[in-house]
Amino acid sequence: MNFNNTTIDWNQVHHVINGANRIMLTTHENPDGDGLGAECGLYHHLNGIGKDIRIVNFSPLPDEYDYLNDGGIFECYEKDYHENWIENVDLVIVFDVGDYVRIRTIVDAVKKHNLTTMNIDHHPHPNAHPFTHNIVDLSAAATGCMVYDYLKLFREEPIQKESLVGIYSAVMTDTGCFRYSNTDQKCHNIAIECLSAGVETHIIYRQIYENSTRSRMSLMGTFLSNLNYELDGKLAWFTISQTMLKNANATKADVDGFSDLVRTIRGVEVALMVFEQNEYRCRINFRSKGNYAINDIAKAMGGGGHAFAAGAVTEGSLKNVARKAVEESIKSLEQKMSLSQ
Repeated sequence: MNFNNTTIDWNQVHHVINGANRIMLTTHENPDGDGLGAECGLYHHLNGIGKDIRIVNFSPLPDEYDYLNDGGIFECYEKDYHENWIENVDLVIVFDVGDYVRIRTIVDAVKKHNLTTMNIDHHPHPNAHPFTHNIVDLSAAATGCMVYDYLKLFREEPIQKESLVGIYSAVMTDTGCFRYSNTDQKCHNIAIECLSAGVETHIIYRQIYENSTRSRMSLMGTFLSNLNYELDGKLAWFTISQTMLKNANATKADVDGFSDLVRTIRGVEVALMVFEQNEYRCRINFRSKGNYAINDIAKAMGGGGHAFAAGAVTEGSLKNVARKAVEESIKSLEQKMSLSQ
């Protein structure tokens, strides 16, 4: 089954999900609100209808999303602990993963036991993909919207509050609190349904966006003091090194959202962050205000993503990766700006 940005036959999707008894849900490393919210949304439905269901992620649950973990439903993958359960899984549903390798060592378990996989995502995917079933909708504002579509069709009762908390988290975070250009009428309708079901949306906002650590604020002060501007200020870029993390007593989780923050600067069209994961590898994030697509730059760096939000993981030192990323960005943006004149 392959619905790669084509009309999705949710009946076929339901046939596969309904036919599986033991199901594992997972999402990418360093999970965000969309992946986690989609997992939460589907978990409570499948658990309620008697499936043997577990959420197993490569990375631990970030503190700001702990409110989703009622009942301790989120597990961090441990090979020895999970091996016996995983080997008899009927279906692995992977959420919000533009690149299969981003579930890291869980890929090894899936391949070892030749497990059936279903990708549910709103990122672009090539036709040659590694999944047994590929369910992609580029028009969806969030993967959580796709979970919502599925539940609206196949739940006999209204979606329960626990699922809606997850779905709202997914939609809110991937639309920038309903501010980004991907926000559509469906997003607001989902929010209305969540409010009607008693979801305390203001508390979710506070948990995610008003919960910064002191170390995060210290790190933010450091990189904001060292921003670089190119193309008359249309491109703003910065680097985060392991030394900066250590000096601020910060973690990689504290880095999330920095690119979005820089994008808010007046005159900046594109924000670029290069984050040193270790001395041999860097993570790159691109964010655009919407006038210039940047996923082509991410693709040139070995990654991909949406037109205005994309990224890559690239081998190389921080200095070399930053230089290449800035050069690619300038070249691409100069071409786009000349065409728009």
